[in-house]
Amino acid sequence: MNAQELEGKWKRIKGAVKEKYGEWFDDDKVYVEGKWDQIVGKIQEKTGRTREDIEKEIKNWKED
Repeated sequence: MNAQELEGKWKRIKGAVKEKYGEWFDDDKVYVEGKWDQIVGKIQEKTGRTREDIEKEIKNWKED
């Protein structure tokens, strides 16, 4: 397991915690941040790419 895969696992865990916090305290911003962290973490875990590369590519999709 490389560093990017490990970081991806951590992002997924952190995202799940943020998501629950957002649900409990009705904080939509934190809930969405949690979902985002989970998505990026899952991609990072599967591909071994950096978070910055993944976010840059997703932003490029939005511009197309």
